[in-house]
Amino acid sequence: MATDLGATKNSKSSPSTKPARGGGGRFVYETLKREILELKLAPAQPLDEAALAERFSMSRSPIREALVRLSAEGMVEMLSNRTTLVAPINLMEFPRYVEALDLLQRMTTRLAAQHRTADDILEMKSRAAAYDAACLEEDHLAMSATNKDFHMAVARAGKNPYFTAGYGRLLDEGRRILHMHFEFTRDSAKGRSLGPEHFTMIDAIERRDVADADRLAHEHTALFHDRFFEFLRAKYQDDFELEL
Repeated sequence: MATDLGATKNSKSSPSTKPARGGGGRFVYETLKREILELKLAPAQPLDEAALAERFSMSRSPIREALVRLSAEGMVEMLSNRTTLVAPINLMEFPRYVEALDLLQRMTTRLAAQHRTADDILEMKSRAAAYDAACLEEDHLAMSATNKDFHMAVARAGKNPYFTAGYGRLLDEGRRILHMHFEFTRDSAKGRSLGPEHFTMIDAIERRDVADADRLAHEHTALFHDRFFEFLRAKYQDDFELEL
């Protein structure tokens, strides 16, 4: 059965937020995006412009500007009846998402192994270290952000802006999925950090071993897939059945 996460969640609004002086639409955008990624704003939760204007003590113009920007990034859906919703997460579409992620992750990693420079390697190592630091702090928002930063550094090393742009959009969509199971991964006896896999991928890219880079990228996607399904089985097995 197709299940949109958040359809049965409590949809109470977040606490009042005071904008920074002169923050305008950018402040609203950054605040709402953070709350969407952290799942403080639940998937499929309505976003009322008037309520947001009151919350942020702003006119509706910067609120609308922020929602349009979030819509362009796939974070919200603006419906034809002028209703705006936090973009749903359709759990039944997760296998299709992973198929696309695996293809682009393998392609960008292969290209990185072919075209990387010494500066690219330094950038990847810096991003991987930042991810490990976020893991030590158990800062979930920083973890998802630095994980994306690492993979985008790999993609940029491949020198194909079309693959890089599409991959970046997929990684953004996946950040909420990461937040859903970070705590489970941390507490599970089976949980392992993604950090070691990052550095192993860098090693293959640095050696210009295209085949090994491809293999490691695929295994990295498979690990993400397996962990998320462990989370679903543990948390939602009483709510619905997944056809795996």
